[in-house]
Amino acid sequence: MNLWERMTGSDLNREWKAFEARAQALPADHRAAWGQITVHLFPYGDFTGRNLMPILDSALGLLEETAADGASVHDVLGEDIAGFCAALAGGKGARTYRDRWREQLNRNVARKLGRLGG
Repeated sequence: MNLWERMTGSDLNREWKAFEARAQALPADHRAAWGQITVHLFPYGDFTGRNLMPILDSALGLLEETAADGASVHDVLGEDIAGFCAALAGGKGARTYRDRWREQLNRNVARKLGRLGG
């Protein structure tokens, strides 16, 4: 991957299209689970979402293997897909980009108020 692809995100678009093509080959219940997984994993992503690509690839691979074995989605992922995604992304209570941005904003505001007040 070259610098231009990284800057424009075209590598991510290409990878995402490949994920979607793979997901279209899945049975309907597995495609629905893929949709839920993507929705529940996105909050754990960084600004670009690059950190999620290996996780999404692994999750899609798991769905593909599950479909090939004939197992149901619920047998593998359980009933709590949001919990599965939280565990996959780093466990419950894992810091998301929102948490990091909130902490940074609080530090910046505290620093500015300290300068104005002192």
